[in-house]
Amino acid sequence: MYKTRIGISVGLFAAGLYFMGLLGLFPMVLIAGYALLFEENAWLRRAAIKAVAVVVGFMVLNAMIGLLGNSASLIGDFFNLFSRHFNMMRFISFISILRNIVSIAQVLVLLLLGFKAIKHNDINIGLIDNTINRHM
Repeated sequence: MYKTRIGISVGLFAAGLYFMGLLGLFPMVLIAGYALLFEENAWLRRAAIKAVAVVVGFMVLNAMIGLLGNSASLIGDFFNLFSRHFNMMRFISFISILRNIVSIAQVLVLLLLGFKAIKHNDINIGLIDNTINRHM
């Protein structure tokens, strides 16, 4: 079993990275930065990059949904321009449901990645893993 410089296993450190993603981006980036700067294990460094990429990916997805929600009045005005009825409350409820689904998916993905990391395993997330493979 590989150990980090601070004495814990590489799998436990990676799991902590993923679980830290549930708390917020800043603490996770600090720990990932430590892993990238001071740890030599390639799997751990890859896990650090993947943890940050997963959280940032979900943040981008939430921002895109938020952009759609913020443009609700513009969409309503567009429908009113053509004398079509547009129910704003249904649209806002739909946006809220989308945000909740994305939040639940983020928690599930980070939990699954964290529990897999304890056993030094990984879950393949196509776009993120392909990007990491290409640039690392």
